[in-house]
Amino acid sequence: MSNVETILPGQWLGMVGGGQLARMFCYAAQRMGYKVAILDPDHFSPAGAVADKHICAAYDDTAALQQLAELCPAITTEFENVPAQSLNCLAEHSRVTPSGEAVSVVQDRIREKQFISKAGVPVVPHCVVHSMEDLLKADAALFPGILKAARFGYDGKGQARVQTKEQALEAFTNFGQVACVLESLQPLEDEISVVVARSLDGKTAIYTPSHNQHRDGILAVSTAANPCRLTPYHEQAKTAAIAIAESLNYYGVLCVEFFVLADGTLLANEIAPRPHNSGHFTIEACLSSQFEQQVRVMAGLPLGSPQDLQLSKMFNLLGDLWFDEHGHHQEPNWSALLALPGVYLHLYGKNEARKGRKMGHVTLLAPNAKQLQAKALQVAEILGFDWYE
Repeated sequence: MSNVETILPGQWLGMVGGGQLARMFCYAAQRMGYKVAILDPDHFSPAGAVADKHICAAYDDTAALQQLAELCPAITTEFENVPAQSLNCLAEHSRVTPSGEAVSVVQDRIREKQFISKAGVPVVPHCVVHSMEDLLKADAALFPGILKAARFGYDGKGQARVQTKEQALEAFTNFGQVACVLESLQPLEDEISVVVARSLDGKTAIYTPSHNQHRDGILAVSTAANPCRLTPYHEQAKTAAIAIAESLNYYGVLCVEFFVLADGTLLANEIAPRPHNSGHFTIEACLSSQFEQQVRVMAGLPLGSPQDLQLSKMFNLLGDLWFDEHGHHQEPNWSALLALPGVYLHLYGKNEARKGRKMGHVTLLAPNAKQLQAKALQVAEILGFDWYE
């Protein structure tokens, strides 16, 4: 993108979406002196509570989109399921990062896998499913597998583990026979993700890969790798993430999730065209956070440094924490948690705690791995995370 005009602090930046990622974007932008307007249909959205202006309307509301575009010379989004046509509409008047075309690729698992493969990055063995017949013809080597709806899936939703073709047919029916991808279950050694920022002049800044542990399909804990002890597959993941961003002609912050097999083979799982849950450690642990990079890209500023300041680990805080074993409401022990040095609590301002709902996260910093693990065990005990070890 040539002849980029810099949008200076004091001007408006726009955000489509009002969740926690938009909220953390607001904090980063406002700290740098920008005013933020968000477009979100929820009157009580997390970002709406902190933004300078909240346009409360649907994401495809033409009048609302026009209002946002007239106010903001640059606009971004916090999630991939915003209608690509809405981003294209905004792009007629404002700088939009990422583009509607880039987002549309990621919105569909079928197009996404085709794109990643074309970029030269290996993906999980799979087949495309449009009909019952496709499943009946599926290679037996794909079982056991995971059937995933091609569109609108996140945090384990729109997915089903299937051992046999019969189970796959049942899951396909339960999904309403929408387009799907059937992926072979792999013997995973690890799951990692890489966040990369790409500026309007094509430069990139890439963060230390994170090791991710999921529970019930939702990210539970993410540990940034030691930047001084990166393995070959860490470096391979960073190279692959940059290749994907460049091939997508992507401007903004992007995360690529990878599977690591027992033999060290790296397989790309999916792309998130936005800041990512596994990148929240960057707020305290890096010179420039993923949200600051999002601001810098859309404003046409130079990228910040992704350098790590300390080792870090992040725990997600789900709504389950607000309920005891009998289902009665309780408040987590914040006093004990915040008595620990190097522990940073982020609550997202959501008005109702529900089981499985992301309510916040806590980031831990330490100068070495031994101290980080000791602190993590303390946090896990305070929060009742008996699964963590």
